[in-house]
Amino acid sequence: MTAIKVPQLGESIVEATVSRWLKHEGDAVAEGDNLVELETDKITVEVPALASGVLKKRAVNEGDVVTVDQLLGELEEGASAA
Repeated sequence: MTAIKVPQLGESIVEATVSRWLKHEGDAVAEGDNLVELETDKITVEVPALASGVLKKRAVNEGDVVTVDQLLGELEEGASAA
């Protein structure tokens, strides 16, 4: 499993809100596909898949406040959608 985590958001930004998931659990994803959008008071960031596989788990919901390096979800590398 590959952890999907909140990336560094900027020098003084330590938290963001999950604005929307772009993929559902069980969806096949390719490396580089955007998985989720995070929003701060200054920017919106799309978090890409770091590997190809299947989105196995969403650890947070839309509207949740998350911090840098927090787990967003898990990706099963090399798997294909059911």
